[in-house]
Amino acid sequence: MAFPTAHTTEVENPRLRLLNKLKAGQHPLMTFMSIPSVRQAQMLALTGLDGIIVDCEHGHIGDDAMHNSVAAISGLGVSPIIRTRGPSHDVLKRALDTGAHGIMVPQINTAQEAEQVVQSSKFPPQGTRGQGSAFPGIAHGITIPEYMKTANQTVLTMIQIETRTGVENVDAICAVHGVDLVFIGPNDLALALLGYVPARGDEPEFVAAIDKIVAAARKHGKWVGRLVNNGALACEAQSTFDTVAITGDTKAIQNWYRAELEVARA
Repeated sequence: MAFPTAHTTEVENPRLRLLNKLKAGQHPLMTFMSIPSVRQAQMLALTGLDGIIVDCEHGHIGDDAMHNSVAAISGLGVSPIIRTRGPSHDVLKRALDTGAHGIMVPQINTAQEAEQVVQSSKFPPQGTRGQGSAFPGIAHGITIPEYMKTANQTVLTMIQIETRTGVENVDAICAVHGVDLVFIGPNDLALALLGYVPARGDEPEFVAAIDKIVAAARKHGKWVGRLVNNGALACEAQSTFDTVAITGDTKAIQNWYRAELEVARA
């Protein structure tokens, strides 16, 4: 069934910073947040980031922290994205009910799995998402009736390709209507393909997999993003990717202290 998506929407909402920058081709920047704290969310939101991925897959983030983080991030004009712990309907529903501007679903391996994610992320008639939460409209700066009318075409549905099977099926996955953005998890992808992590980044099989994912995304008109380790790599990636996430809060804190401690002890 054809229906408007984030790519084709004519809905204008200045609060949706990540979506608006993607549509304008402005290469928005994100990061991952793993520490469950409203203050952590606020501090990250004030750095100039366009989106913050609240990591409920690998981070120390429960339901309370997920809701509080979305409220804090959106309240400061940044787009909160929930990386869910999996693709099950109840997990996606719970994440969307926070008012997140998008969801990121890990380890999608088949077109059928991608279709189920789309179904769970859309209200009827496009999907099977239920309505009952009073919170989503708040993070979008609109009323619940307005949210109900616009969410199907403004909430970003992102899926991750990070397994050998996902790479093999990436063309069919990217063909699924309603998938807005394909995000590459390079660490898990390297582990799946090469048996170790982190990859150097120049291994032929790894490079070929990245190229295949990007080509499939472009063929089917999807945005594509990936994780990078620093600003220099983010700048370099902009020639290929629509958006990147620059590391995460835990690594950023550790990396800063390690670097400065080396200077202090020199």
